[in-house]
Amino acid sequence: MAAEFAVFEGLTPLTRVSGLFAVVIGLLAAYWLLRVGREARLGWVPRVAWWSVPGLALLLFAPVLDVPAVFGIGAALLLIAEYWPGAFAPARQKPSPAWPLVGVALGAVLTISIVRAPEVSSLAVGAALILLLLGTGGLLASVLYPVSTRLPGFGVRWQTAQSPELPDLTVTLTEHGAQLRNVSRRTLNLAGWSPASVNGWLRLRDEGGRPLNTLRVGQTAFLPLDGQESGVRVWYVAGSTSAMPLLFRADWTPRVRADYRVLN
Repeated sequence: MAAEFAVFEGLTPLTRVSGLFAVVIGLLAAYWLLRVGREARLGWVPRVAWWSVPGLALLLFAPVLDVPAVFGIGAALLLIAEYWPGAFAPARQKPSPAWPLVGVALGAVLTISIVRAPEVSSLAVGAALILLLLGTGGLLASVLYPVSTRLPGFGVRWQTAQSPELPDLTVTLTEHGAQLRNVSRRTLNLAGWSPASVNGWLRLRDEGGRPLNTLRVGQTAFLPLDGQESGVRVWYVAGSTSAMPLLFRADWTPRVRADYRVLN
């Protein structure tokens, strides 16, 4: 084990990593930070997307270690972090900046010690980069998280709601209910929904049963309905929670009465 660490200590990334390759890694890191900031503005925080950080570290150290498999593992982690369905998830509350500040502080201290050291340590450089990237990403998720991105609440049910001229939502009937899709160009803050036949108030959820506070562009929600239901009502707010409540109404002929439908 000591011999293995000695091998790592003897490597110097600055002499084995080309300038062009380092620029590419820097651009990938900047893209990840920009995406974290963009998602944070919509009320979403990284989940699987955190795997981008070790992925970038493995890419950077692939030429240093001279092991092609390390590059493949790093690239795989980046692809998973980018395209995995759960890369980002809605946060129930504003993320705390405490641990990101600790990460940035430790990364900065480690960077200063590297600059002052007579020899550059590969492990120290890698640890500093990981801490700085993790801390910066966490700070972006905390600082840019909108305070207004919350469930509007039950009070919306009793306020005067308007139906937009162009619908923000569409509904598609399925075998077990209905699929609600955001077809607008903005994120919708969800309040609640009810079948048209009852005066109810239910929380919107995805197909996995997880509650949804917001519905991003193109995202869907699942409404459990039986074959006798004839419509749905969905209350939501576009923008801040202080904006005018909106109501989506959809009505149809129940499947159990489809044979008795008369077209005039």
